[in-house]
Amino acid sequence: MTAFQPMITGTRHVVAAGHYLATEAAMEILDAGGNAIDAGVAANLVLGVVQSEMVNIAGVAPIMVYLAETNEVLTLTGVGPWPKAASLDRFVQEFGEVPIGILRTVVPAAPDANIQALQRWGTMTFGDVAKAAIHYARDGFPMHVMMHSYIADHVDTYRMWPDNQEIYLPNDAPPEVGKSFVQTDLAKSLQYMVDEETAAGGDREAGLSAARDAFYKGDLAQTIVKYHEENEGLMTAEDLAEFSCDLEAPEKIVYKNGGDPIDVYSCGVWCQGPVMLQMIKLLESYDLKSMGHNSPDYIHTMAEAFKLSFADREAYYGDPAHVDVPMETLLSEEYAALRRQMIDPEHAWPDLPPAGHFPGITPSPSVRTIGEGTPPAPTDTSYVGVIDKDGNAFSSNPSDVTFESPVIPGTGFAPSARGSQSWAVRGHASALGPGKRPRLTPNPALAIRPGKMVMPFGTPGGDNQTQANVQVLFNMELFGMNPQEAIEAPRFMTHSQPDSFSPHTAYPGKLTAEGRIDKATTDQLASRGHQVDRIADQTWKTAGVCVVRKDLKTGLIEGGADPRRPSRAMGW
Repeated sequence: MTAFQPMITGTRHVVAAGHYLATEAAMEILDAGGNAIDAGVAANLVLGVVQSEMVNIAGVAPIMVYLAETNEVLTLTGVGPWPKAASLDRFVQEFGEVPIGILRTVVPAAPDANIQALQRWGTMTFGDVAKAAIHYARDGFPMHVMMHSYIADHVDTYRMWPDNQEIYLPNDAPPEVGKSFVQTDLAKSLQYMVDEETAAGGDREAGLSAARDAFYKGDLAQTIVKYHEENEGLMTAEDLAEFSCDLEAPEKIVYKNGGDPIDVYSCGVWCQGPVMLQMIKLLESYDLKSMGHNSPDYIHTMAEAFKLSFADREAYYGDPAHVDVPMETLLSEEYAALRRQMIDPEHAWPDLPPAGHFPGITPSPSVRTIGEGTPPAPTDTSYVGVIDKDGNAFSSNPSDVTFESPVIPGTGFAPSARGSQSWAVRGHASALGPGKRPRLTPNPALAIRPGKMVMPFGTPGGDNQTQANVQVLFNMELFGMNPQEAIEAPRFMTHSQPDSFSPHTAYPGKLTAEGRIDKATTDQLASRGHQVDRIADQTWKTAGVCVVRKDLKTGLIEGGADPRRPSRAMGW
């Protein structure tokens, strides 16, 4: 396969991110002597400005790092819990779902996750890494096509709150493509955090703590709480002041498939990341390479494995601090072998297959809305992957949209509406509850071939994320594609699973396939029972993967970025 754009290579450092200005900001940090964590946080913050329709400075930011010196992989759980005042009974009785608006707000995790990452593994100040984000918020950047389209698709909800409308619908219409888009209040909020850091004096640690406190205890916190008090929200000063992301070990599998083993890492089951690991384990024993890339057998086998993995996600995944998730068994060789028997090579499951059974654990009740037609574009996210000169790696999926809940007047941000990924359903593993985290879709990933290769990778795309990640990984591992070729290869997506976002719409049996997958293939898939929708080629609906891969033997670093979106890779 030949890529449409060149793959980026470097020997010192490489960045791939969901928007080219975020990539540029990270490169500036690396060129100035910062490490992968400094650069990754800078890119996360810029994405909260230049993609603020789908990445929120006050949103979520799960982070995974590889520390070359100690050979460790660690994660920060970048999603906040429901406020203590949240009541499942109330949501069940009054709404039957998690309604759009202020009531789906959970504690914002991104500010803490980014600053914790700097404190634990970075070298720079918050002011250093926030400089580019403040610049683009204060002085503007050209409105790009994807942001314009996304805002246009959600005009009705942006009109629900005055500040959302003022920022994102000037003159009651989406900003024109190419016109400078300024977010003055957002710039002021970030500058306030920097000013508090500077005023703290002392060492870097003290300054970072002051920047963090500016959000969780200072004027920004007070503004958020006051707005919630005046608008029947749930957030309190105590909810904000007590919050801190957890530092955790990742989930991990070893992918063998007859070749050189590779360790694949995901964040914990507080997000959907382990679904990707389940998918890989299910597919491990198949000779997918001999089936041929994107052949009917290949797509059918993968799609059925995706469905089986999603069935377990729906039945058992939830905040592990509140529910018992049989993660060790779900990722085991024995369980994969058992589930593999449910894949019929000639017939597709017409709906989501049944989940596995685990003694003593009751699966979630099946709750969903049935959709019609072609599934819409996912409510979205972005991604940052970095490798620095010392071999450290950073992988993160910053997220949260500004069309689901109100922008807090004077701040420029809409605190995390990630409550949309909880269920207002009694007995559901991901039912909402005080202090409980929603089951997050963003799930940064990392692959390591010990002594040979390190590779952060990830993508936006809601429920398409894990499916896209697996396809891109297999494109490289099985078919020898370089990162750019692997990213650009045509994709397919299954949609039988309930959407992670309320109202959790499912499209039983639906399989979407990009245009370069030939019609003879999709006809063959339809004959096996897949309800195939052929969709536009290179559409952003099928995610936007970014990859950075370092060869530890040669020192060469490769970066790939998805042309389906405004993502870019850069390196030196």
